[in-house]
Amino acid sequence: MPLSVRRPARWSWRALLPWAVGLLPVIVGLIALRWQTERELQMQSEAAASQVLGHTERILDNLAGAAQGLLPLAGKPCAEASLALRAQAARVPFVRATLLFQNNRLYCTSLLGEYEEQVDPDDYTEGKLWLLPGNSLTPDRPLLIYRLDSAGRGVLATVDGEHLLSALRLSPAGLAVQLQVGEQWLEASGQVRSGPLPTVARTPVSLASTRYPITVHTGFSADPAWDYLLGHYPALLALLGLLGAFAGVLCHWQIRRASSPRAELERALLANEFVPFLQPVVREGDYRWAGAEVLMRWQHPRDGLVRPDLFIPYAEHTGQIVAMTRVLMDDTARSLAPFAGLLDDGFHIGFNITADHCRDLSLLHDCQRFLEQFPPGRVSLTLEVTERKLIEPTPITLELFDKLHEMGVKIALDDFGTGQSSLNYLRQFHFDYLKIDRSFVALVGADALSLHILDSIIELCGKLNLGIVAEGVETVAQRDYLAKSAVDFQQGYLFARPMPVADFLKSLAAGPGPVSLPPPTAPEIING
Repeated sequence: MPLSVRRPARWSWRALLPWAVGLLPVIVGLIALRWQTERELQMQSEAAASQVLGHTERILDNLAGAAQGLLPLAGKPCAEASLALRAQAARVPFVRATLLFQNNRLYCTSLLGEYEEQVDPDDYTEGKLWLLPGNSLTPDRPLLIYRLDSAGRGVLATVDGEHLLSALRLSPAGLAVQLQVGEQWLEASGQVRSGPLPTVARTPVSLASTRYPITVHTGFSADPAWDYLLGHYPALLALLGLLGAFAGVLCHWQIRRASSPRAELERALLANEFVPFLQPVVREGDYRWAGAEVLMRWQHPRDGLVRPDLFIPYAEHTGQIVAMTRVLMDDTARSLAPFAGLLDDGFHIGFNITADHCRDLSLLHDCQRFLEQFPPGRVSLTLEVTERKLIEPTPITLELFDKLHEMGVKIALDDFGTGQSSLNYLRQFHFDYLKIDRSFVALVGADALSLHILDSIIELCGKLNLGIVAEGVETVAQRDYLAKSAVDFQQGYLFARPMPVADFLKSLAAGPGPVSLPPPTAPEIING
C-alpha cells in the first residue's frame, strides 16, 4: 500500500545498489591504481635493465680499451711486455688482469709473468666474452674475460665479478636481474649458472647490448603490485575508501529519498494519478442533488484506488496538499464544464482546503480559474475548511477570506465539533456553512441525552445565520430527524456514495429527481 511502511527484501536491489555504488569507485580506482602500478613496475624493470647494461658496457669499454692498447705487444717476449701489462691492470678502472696469447696459447700475464695455458676460442661468446664462476686464484668469485685477437695473436683482459654484481644488487627489492653471456648468466647472488633462465611473474624485460654479446634480463619473480600499492599509495587507498563510503551513503540517501512518501506523492502528482470522486449533496424537501463534494482519490498504477486516509494527512503535513488540490480543481473543471447544462443554476461544488492554502493569495487564482470554466451563476464554489492544521487569523488569511467572498465563493467549516478550534473559527472568520460531522449525526436514535448535542449545534447555526450541511447520513431515521430540524443539506451513503466523474455525469443525465431511498446499509470504505 502506498505510504505504508514496508520492510525491504533482504537482498532487494534497493539494499544492494548502495553497496554496488560504493564499491564502484573503489573498484575503478583500484583498477586505475593497479594499471599505474604495472606501468611503474615495468618502468622500474626497464630502468634496472638499462642501468645494469650501461654499467656493464662501461666496464667492457675499459677492458676493450686496455686490450686495444696492449695488442701491439702480443707475440713479443713476456719480459718485454710484462711491465706494460701490469701498468694497464693498475691504471685502467675495473681491469683485474691482462694476458697475452699467441697461436691460442697463453704465455704472459700481468699477475704471474710467464705462464703457459691453452686458449680455446670456442669458450668465448662470439669470440669476445667468457663468463666464468671463478679461476684458480679466486675460485668463488665470478670472472668475466674480454678477448681481442689479430692474426693469431691477442690480448685477454679480465674483470672481477664483484664489479658486475654491484649493479645487479642495486635493483629494487623483489626484482630479479641476470647478466647473460652466451649460455651462462650471472645472478645477484653471485652465482654463475647455465641453462634456461628462470621465469618471472611480472614485467619481464630483456635488453641486449649493440656492442657486446651480453643481455640483461629483469622481472619480478612474484606479483608485487598490491604490496607496492600499500607501500606507495596509502593515502590514495584511504581516499578511495572514503569516496566509496560517501558514494554508498549518498546512494542510500537518494534511494530513501526517492522512495519516501513525499517523493511518491510528487511522482503521483506529476503522473496525474489523483482523480476526483464526487459525493452528491441533497437539499431539504425534495432531496434533489443540490451539489457535490469533490473528494480526492489516488489511482495508483500498482495498488489501484487508494483510500484518502492513507495519503491525505501526509500530504497536509508536507504541504503538498496545495498542489494536489489545484490539480484536483482543474481536473474537475475540465470534466464537468462540457456538461454544465446538466447542472442546475447555483449547483454547489465543494473542495476541502487546509491552513496551507491560506498562507498566500494563490487560492484566489485557483478559484477564479475554476469558475471561469462554467457559465456565470451555473456553479457555486464552496471551500470546506478542515481543522487538521490550525488556521491563524493573519492579515493574509483575513484578506484571502474577504476576497473569496467578494468573488462569490462560499466558505464552510468542515467536520464541526471534532477539532479544538471550531468555536474560535466561528468567532474569527466569516463562514457561510457549517458541516455537522458524521459522529453527531450518528447520535440520532442512540439516546435522548446525546441527541441534545446535535440539537445544540443546529440551534447554534440558526443563531449565527449559518447554512447547515449534515454529513454521514446513513439511515431514514437520521434523514427524517434532520429534515424536521430544518437542516438545509444532507450528504451520506443513504443518498449516494462517492463516485467517479463519469458515473456522476451519467446519473445527472438520467435526471436525479427526488431520491429513491434504498434500504439502509452499513457504510463501506471506498477502496476501489
